[in-house]
Amino acid sequence: MPLDATLLEVLACPDTHHAPLDYDAGAQTLTCTECRRVFRIDDGIPVLLLDEATRSGDVGEAGA
Repeated sequence: MPLDATLLEVLACPDTHHAPLDYDAGAQTLTCTECRRVFRIDDGIPVLLLDEATRSGDVGEAGA
């Protein structure tokens, strides 16, 4: 299920820099353009919790 375009425009990294997020529809993830944290999307709902994010390039980042 793709995320709504309006929602994607307002979503930002929950860290203090609040950078925009890049959406990967295939992987169902959002990646911060600044810190490179990867946030999963569960059943169409972005999980924007810093403790549950992985770093881009981490082993097992894509839903493992």
